[in-house]
Amino acid sequence: MDVKVFMEALEGLEEKGITKDVVFDALEEALLNACKQHFGTKDNFTVFIDRDKIECRIIQSREVVEEVENEVDQISLEDAVKIDKVFKVGDTVNTEIDTKEFSRVATQNAKGTITQRLRDVEKSNIYSEYSELNNTVVTGIVQRFMGRTICIDLGKVDAFLPEKEQVKGEHYRQSDRIKVFILKVEKNNKGVKVNVSRTHPALVKGLFNEEVSEIRDGIVEIKNVAREAGSRTKISVYSTDENVDPVGACVGVNGTRVNAIVDELNGEKIDIINWSENPAQLIENALSPAKVIGVIADEEEKTAQVIVPDYQLSLAIGKSGQNARLAARLTNYKIDIKSETQARESGEFDEYFVDGDDYYYDEEGEYYEDEEYYYEDDYSEEDSTEESADEVKEDDE
Repeated sequence: MDVKVFMEALEGLEEKGITKDVVFDALEEALLNACKQHFGTKDNFTVFIDRDKIECRIIQSREVVEEVENEVDQISLEDAVKIDKVFKVGDTVNTEIDTKEFSRVATQNAKGTITQRLRDVEKSNIYSEYSELNNTVVTGIVQRFMGRTICIDLGKVDAFLPEKEQVKGEHYRQSDRIKVFILKVEKNNKGVKVNVSRTHPALVKGLFNEEVSEIRDGIVEIKNVAREAGSRTKISVYSTDENVDPVGACVGVNGTRVNAIVDELNGEKIDIINWSENPAQLIENALSPAKVIGVIADEEEKTAQVIVPDYQLSLAIGKSGQNARLAARLTNYKIDIKSETQARESGEFDEYFVDGDDYYYDEEGEYYEDEEYYYEDDYSEEDSTEESADEVKEDDE
């Protein structure tokens, strides 16, 4: 058996993360298996590989006996003294095996052993590499379409973007470069399978992490993300440095940072609001761009009563209830929105927002312009729904 056949496997393997030591170990295992298949055992065979000269020797150890019963592990005294006159019964004779004597089947099986071993190592290396990228954003190239599933080339492995993880309205073409969020990396008999998503809220978070240096440095934190993929996302941000405006950092000069993310998401709107440890303030911010008269937040029940000016009710609820729905997801509160007229008629306005102590209300009736960043598009009253806040809450549940 020509060992050089196996040495060809070294070419280009290091680029795949397979070291020469792995190849030599695989070669050793393959040759021992070939011995077992050819001689029926591998127990008395040893493989020696010169890793510098890339040379291989197989040594067979046999016991010197008067009468040979098993030629594989025994040698007669007569034959032993031909090798060296010092040998006597009970000694061990080591002789080198000519691998050319191996059967063709043993040779092919040995090659198969090496190939399989290298594939297993390559698979393990790829799995380890991409497991570290789990729950992160990566760039891939659209390679082919498998029914409604899109196969994306990530470099060393293909990722699968199923229909349920695709954004409705997005259209992909072969060779398109897209950002995807790695949902799960798993290893099976066929190799490594990577499942990715374009709809997951963490995709937006990952894109901001790539685009905003203050987030990477830990100065600005993304507290939460609420997303309706392809339409709108709300994110709440907080700065650990009072001198750094978290919203401004995410928006960038002239909106360059956020616009780069919007472009990657094919025009999906992104609202960026200031996070607050005060739940009432947080809920008010989350309902931007609608102006709020007052918020009563029950931290234990995770519910909130919100009153807005009559002309702001449709804006607060949003088109098809989207603004209220996203605000509820962003804050993790069930939000009940009423207009000022509705609140006065029910008595809640006087009960909670005039004499109560636990409220957030501007008694002067002045609504300040906050620093939250949001798109005014799609928030016009003529586009907003007139459905009640209770219906929005039930739909979200």
